[in-house]
Amino acid sequence: MRRADRLFQIVQHLRGGRLVTAQKLGLWLEVSERTIYRDIADLQSTGVPIDGEAGVGYMMREGFDLPPLMFTRDEIVALVAGARMVRAFGGAAMARAADEALVKIGAVLPDAEKARISRTEIHTPMWVVSDADRDAIDILERSIERRDVLALDYRDEAGRNTLRDVRPLGLWFWGKVWTLVAWCEMRDDFRAFRIDRIGSITQAGRIFRPERGKQLADFYRRVERNEYSGDAAGRSMRG
Repeated sequence: MRRADRLFQIVQHLRGGRLVTAQKLGLWLEVSERTIYRDIADLQSTGVPIDGEAGVGYMMREGFDLPPLMFTRDEIVALVAGARMVRAFGGAAMARAADEALVKIGAVLPDAEKARISRTEIHTPMWVVSDADRDAIDILERSIERRDVLALDYRDEAGRNTLRDVRPLGLWFWGKVWTLVAWCEMRDDFRAFRIDRIGSITQAGRIFRPERGKQLADFYRRVERNEYSGDAAGRSMRG
């Protein structure tokens, strides 16, 4: 590894206010602790706000950040493939953000690596997710973050329509079908709703607070106990 690459990796490892020892940095970067001490001193001399000392550990003060300067070949492929998948299968806002992310990634790559984006031959179809489902994904994603209670007009597997208020908790993509995991106030339990069966989504005008037994972590625990078998369409958690 070139020294410039090593210095960049040290900064990356110290991001987020983590206290990291020279020993750990040396193990990650496959160099001696003495080399790490010299690298830290050089970074500090150039103005990088690293606090700490030998034998205790180092951390970076908040407010300092560096843009990614370079990616490996595999990282570029992963980023491009991930962005293209989000563009194909995500919400409309997600798709626009994926395009913007690819532009930003290209802007920080060295000239020799920029062409790798266009040479990454991993592609996805653009017709799998309907425009209506894309809009629903964006609404649900924002509502999960804001903890908005939503009123859903939902059609179940048998074609029956129900109106219910739900607390949206998470979105899952199963390769073809998106589902919303939520706490259903009508059923007083967790339910999974296929997004392509949601007729309409409206704000209920309420914000929910996390309650014990009704959070995503509680849902995971119930899945681990095999209380829900689960499948790609979410049929086991029927509406």
